[in-house]
Amino acid sequence: MRNLINFAGHHSLPVIGQGSWYMGENPAQRATEVAALQAGLACGLRLIDTAEMYADGAAEQVVGEALQGRRDQALVVSKVYPWNAGEQDAIGACERSLRRLRTDYLDLYLLHWRGNVPLEETIRAMERLQQQGKIRYWGVSNFDTDDMAELWDEAGGTQCATNQVLYHLGSRGIEYDLLPACQQRNLPIMAYCPLAQAGRLRDSLFSDPQLTRLAQQKGISVAQLLLAWVIRQPGVIAIPKASSVAHVQENAAALEVVLSEDDLSLINQRYPAPQHKLPLDVV
Repeated sequence: MRNLINFAGHHSLPVIGQGSWYMGENPAQRATEVAALQAGLACGLRLIDTAEMYADGAAEQVVGEALQGRRDQALVVSKVYPWNAGEQDAIGACERSLRRLRTDYLDLYLLHWRGNVPLEETIRAMERLQQQGKIRYWGVSNFDTDDMAELWDEAGGTQCATNQVLYHLGSRGIEYDLLPACQQRNLPIMAYCPLAQAGRLRDSLFSDPQLTRLAQQKGISVAQLLLAWVIRQPGVIAIPKASSVAHVQENAAALEVVLSEDDLSLINQRYPAPQHKLPLDVV
């Protein structure tokens, strides 16, 4: 399989994973959601991302069901609310996530966004969870450049394994400073909503005539074009939602898409890279 990343120095992963945002909200969709995640694992998309926030934990339950008999095939990521990220509260939050996921450990546990709990306290909580064997690695989400600099200055902060942020063709702000800073430290970026799933630009991206024409010329879908564009960057893992078996298989096939310099030049003319610092985009 093309496009592998060496995560945390120990895990060779495809640079497309599976997201679970909005899963678990409709019980009638549960079987479809479970089947999609399992199909993704069968395609080699080992990273599965979830959070205690998603459907108030129900998304974790969907992921847990999908993992039965397949836990060793997956690298499981979940996220903790900022108000649960204190030295004591994080332990209980993690244990609740583990119960919903029906597993003994998380491969990666992220602070979902920055809140009022001091970073040094959250780091201590993560280290304690590691010592207890409940998580293997920890990281952050929705941290901008200044947040990362502050984190790296904290004792233990350089052990952060990833930063998960919004990144897609219509939201390129991280390319100006955050992405280069993380690349310099070999810190992977996880791109959530790489297809602008929850953003205002999704319809315009998918209906863009130039993108549609380019995708047709390459014999791929616009979604595959957008995914291939996101993962062109070294150290970036895209985590689109695993909405159906067909979509997951389509996502996996995007790993084989090669964008030429001419392709990238055309895309850049239509959606140029940032020329100055922009506030971190979030949804």
